[in-house]
Amino acid sequence: MKIFAKEQIYAGDKLTAEKQGITSTELMERAGTQIFNWLHARMQGAQVPIHVFCGIGNNGGDGLVISRHLITHGYNVITYVINCSDKRSKDFLVNYDRIKTVTKKWPILLSCSEDFPAIHQDDIIVDAIFGIGLNRPADDWVKALFQHFRTSKAFTLSIDMPSGLYADKVPEDENGVVWANHTLSFASPKLVFFLPDTARFTQQWELIDIGLDQEYLMTTNTEAELIGKFEVLPFYKPRQKYSHKGDYGHSVIIGGSYGKIGAVCLTSRAALSTGAGLVSTYVPKCGYDIIQTNLPEAMVITDQADDRITNIHYELEPTVVGLGIGLGTDSKTIQALESFLKTNKSPLVIDADGINILAKKKELLKLLAPQTILTPHPKELERLIGKWDDDFDKLKKTKALSKKYDLIIVIKGANSITVAKEQLFINSTGNPGMATAGSGDVLTGIITGLISQGYDPVMATIFGAYLHGRAGDMAVQVMGYEGLLASHIINYIGEAFKDLFKRPEQTQVEEPQEEETKAEER
Repeated sequence: MKIFAKEQIYAGDKLTAEKQGITSTELMERAGTQIFNWLHARMQGAQVPIHVFCGIGNNGGDGLVISRHLITHGYNVITYVINCSDKRSKDFLVNYDRIKTVTKKWPILLSCSEDFPAIHQDDIIVDAIFGIGLNRPADDWVKALFQHFRTSKAFTLSIDMPSGLYADKVPEDENGVVWANHTLSFASPKLVFFLPDTARFTQQWELIDIGLDQEYLMTTNTEAELIGKFEVLPFYKPRQKYSHKGDYGHSVIIGGSYGKIGAVCLTSRAALSTGAGLVSTYVPKCGYDIIQTNLPEAMVITDQADDRITNIHYELEPTVVGLGIGLGTDSKTIQALESFLKTNKSPLVIDADGINILAKKKELLKLLAPQTILTPHPKELERLIGKWDDDFDKLKKTKALSKKYDLIIVIKGANSITVAKEQLFINSTGNPGMATAGSGDVLTGIITGLISQGYDPVMATIFGAYLHGRAGDMAVQVMGYEGLLASHIINYIGEAFKDLFKRPEQTQVEEPQEEETKAEER
C-alpha cells in the first residue's frame, strides 16, 4: 500500500476533480459523507452526544459536512468552529452556509479557553480541526482545547490526521496534538502513523475511500510503502516437484563466542526453517558440540580458537553469508572480519556485533558487497549513523548511509522499516511479545534463508521482515506476549508461509506439534 506525501495527496485531489468533472466542494462532500457513513454504520442512531470540532480550512469543511449529515439523520450533535484565524477556505464557507440550512443550532464559535464546552467521558469527539495541512504549532488556547479533549477521556475520532500532528515532521510539543483513539485517513495512511515519535497520537487508523483517481493512485511513485500480505504474496517462489536441496542454496552463518552460541543456533535454524537448502555454521570450537546437538540439520565449521572467532576461512562457495550474531568485538575478531570482507564475494546479511564492528571501524563499510543487508536495533543503528534529533532525522541519516554504500538497512522496531536508498518499506506485522532476546537473530536467519533460495536482496529483506512479524503474530496467539520466545517465532515460520494463501476466515492458529505426537494421533 502506497503512503503518499501530503503534496501528492493535494495533487491527487486536484486531478480527481478535473478528470471527474467535479468541484473541490463536491469532493469534500464525498469525503464528509463517507465519514458519516462510517459513523452511522456503527452508531445506528444512538443518542450519545457527538461534539464535532471544525477548523476553518478544508479539514473543518469535512467536519461541517459530517455534522450536517448527522443532524439530518437525527443524531445529538453539537458543532463548534475553532476561530483561530480570520482566514477561511472557500469550501469551508460553502459548508458553513449549508449547515445553517438544516438546523437552528448554528455552529458555536470558540476563540478562547473560557468557551470550552463540558465533555463527558461517554460522549464522542470528532476532531476536524487541522488535518494534513498544518505547518505551524497551534495557538496556546487551541493546545488547551486538545488537553481538554484528553482530560475528558471521551472517544476521539480524528479526520485524516490527529490535529496538531504534522505530515512531515515531529511536533514540538506533544500537548499541541490531539491524542486520537481512531483516525480515518483519506487516500493513504500517513508516514507519521508508523514512527515511534508520532505513532502514539492515534491508537488505530483506517482508510476511507473518497474515490480519488485510480490511475493517479496506481501510477504515482511514493517514497514509502506499507507492506502487508498482498504486497509480499507476489514475491513468493513456489518449489518445483523435481527440485533438490542444491536448488535452494547454501547459507553460511558466521558468529558466536563463549556463552553466545545460542544466537548462531537461532539464526541457523531460522534459515533452514525459511527454506535454505543447506546451512553451515562457522563458530569457535566451544560451539561445536552445542550446534551438533541442538541443530542436527546444520553442518559445523570451527575456528582455531576455543572461545571466539579469530580467523574466517572455509573452502565453501556459499550462496549467502549471515554474520555478526553473538560474534563479540574482540580485537582479533575485528581483524578476522576485516580480512574476510576483503576477499568475500557472497551476498551478506550483517547483524548485532557485525554492525558494532562496522560502527567502530567505518572504513570497513567500503568493503561490503553491493546490496549488503544490515539489521540493527536502535542502539546499533545509533552507533552506525550517530545520534538523531527525531525519527525524520533518523530516516534522513539512514537513507544517506544506504545510498552512499549501496546498503539495505532494516530499522527494527514496532513497524520495522527497510531502507533501500530513497525507498522506505514499512512492515505491518509483529507485536510487543517479539521484544525478546534472540528475535533479531531469527530475522537475520529468515532473510539469509530467502537470499539462499534466490530472492533478490531487497525483496528478501521486505519479505523476511513480513514473515518474521507474521510468525510472531501467530505464535503470540498461543504463547502470549510475555511467554513468547525467539524459538517460538521459528516454530511458526512455516505457518506464516501457509498463511499467505489463506483467506481471512481460514486463518486459525494452532500450536505446532512434534512429529512423535502427530504419529501417536495417526
